[in-house]
Amino acid sequence: MTDKELWTAYIQKYPCYKNEHYESWCYGSDTPDLLAELTVSGMKTATASAFPFFEYEKCELPKAGEHSIIMNTEGSAVCIVKTVKVTVLPFMQVSEEHAYKEGEGDRSLHYWRTVHAKVFSDELAEINMRFSENMLVVCEEFQMVFSAK
Repeated sequence: MTDKELWTAYIQKYPCYKNEHYESWCYGSDTPDLLAELTVSGMKTATASAFPFFEYEKCELPKAGEHSIIMNTEGSAVCIVKTVKVTVLPFMQVSEEHAYKEGEGDRSLHYWRTVHAKVFSDELAEINMRFSENMLVVCEEFQMVFSAK
């Protein structure tokens, strides 16, 4: 199913959103399809992004109330999420609660920091930047509101 087809199905059920804008994206990680499935299952209700990318790409930060369509690596739409909360804070201030909501690994803060330090380091290297534990992170919480299944 394409993102447009999923959005059409969503607004047929919830016509109040027909004029809303949405973004379509795939998780940036070594396991994006697993993260998409964790989102569909309801285990993953948060994500984090390196703030320097928003500056580098001159993109706006996500905002509460916005919709996103989560895609898999085959280009199929998996589900629609609605952003509930966005917080920007230094990497080392990301909370245990946020790490748990991300739903990855054993859901611990130690696991989150280990994995995200590597992912952020690898991603930032692509734009000739370096990861720092003081680097700002965009922490986004969301609710899965519609599934392609």
